[in-house]
Amino acid sequence: MADELELLRRANPVPADGPHFGDGPLDHTAERHLDRLLHDRPRAPRRRARLTWGLAAAAVVTALVSALLLTGQTTAPAVAAPRPLVVRADASPVSLKTMAERARAAAADGSPALRKGTHVQSWSLGMSEDKPPITLPEERIVRWNADDSHTELVVATDPRHPGKPVLRETDGEPRLVEDGHVISRQTYPPSWSDAPPQSVPPHDAAGLRAYLEEVQYSDSPLHTAGLLDAVTVLLDHWTLGARESAALARLLADAEGLRPVGQVTDRLGRRGQAYVYDGSVTRRMLVLDPATGTVLGMETTFTKDEPEYGVKAGDVMEYSAWMR
Repeated sequence: MADELELLRRANPVPADGPHFGDGPLDHTAERHLDRLLHDRPRAPRRRARLTWGLAAAAVVTALVSALLLTGQTTAPAVAAPRPLVVRADASPVSLKTMAERARAAAADGSPALRKGTHVQSWSLGMSEDKPPITLPEERIVRWNADDSHTELVVATDPRHPGKPVLRETDGEPRLVEDGHVISRQTYPPSWSDAPPQSVPPHDAAGLRAYLEEVQYSDSPLHTAGLLDAVTVLLDHWTLGARESAALARLLADAEGLRPVGQVTDRLGRRGQAYVYDGSVTRRMLVLDPATGTVLGMETTFTKDEPEYGVKAGDVMEYSAWMR
């Protein structure tokens, strides 16, 4: 128990002196921070953090599959991680500096404009030590109103199996729901904050760098992994305009270890240029629009086998695809 408490203390995504601190449960951003920090810890603590949910999830998956077989239903749930994006063998990589120039040119007229809110499809992997991993796919749309109130719609969806049942965690347990099933629909009262990621992101590279550092509670320049984390948080709150995308492309062009690998087609059928950053046990692939430099998606895959979780090198850990 002592080491688990210490793990949580170190992983605290909302410190008492942080600009986003407030009473109540962790919000989406805080949960993402905590999840990322837990994943980056040594193997033993991570196993403890994820084991309980994973065992329960796998047990429910087994029961669901058995029920389908007994009732004669032939539609299988989405119980496996999606296949990783494949780089086209005949596509030449485009440098990030070139992409930054394209983004700058595309932003000349300032269109499209920045918009608060997001539209994203995402997948995340739930794992245990003795059952197959499962994928939880969803689509989330957040829209802000003129009075600073906002709505959030979460729908179960999986472009790999359009129109078929997908798996969704509800009340702590995964279960089958129909593609397009509304998981939640909420309206929030007016709220306002002058701290990132709620505040308006700058559209110059230096200002955006400082903004993303504040998103990560960092007092020093962000390393590439931290920068990619901050970009994910940013895009889960804002739909960037052309000028903000150009500023972000400029920052990415200077990121150490982020290398071009070629062209991919993402899970929404969009062509993009892919850039890869290798960590110790995972690889992150950033996908940019080839004409405008806009971030289309981010994928994290394992680079090493994790047999105790039933995953292999190349398996997808999580993926997000952002839309306007």
